[in-house]
Amino acid sequence: MPRTKKSSGKKSGRRYSKAAGKTVESAMRRKKRGTLKSGPGGKGGKVTSRKQAIAIGLSEARKKGAKVPKKKAA
Repeated sequence: MPRTKKSSGKKSGRRYSKAAGKTVESAMRRKKRGTLKSGPGGKGGKVTSRKQAIAIGLSEARKKGAKVPKKKAA
């Protein structure tokens, strides 16, 4: 008898689109090269934090219109 997958009540499907993943990947590469800057218009300092690079990548993906969940309210 084959096993069936039990649903835990969560939605299925991709949370982030492939396009969003590519944008984050690009931001990570720029961070590694040292060309990723923070702040509006890149006027801030050089990004050294991995988490900040991911956040910048997701932000850029949102601006492009990729499927990215909304930001959590702080």
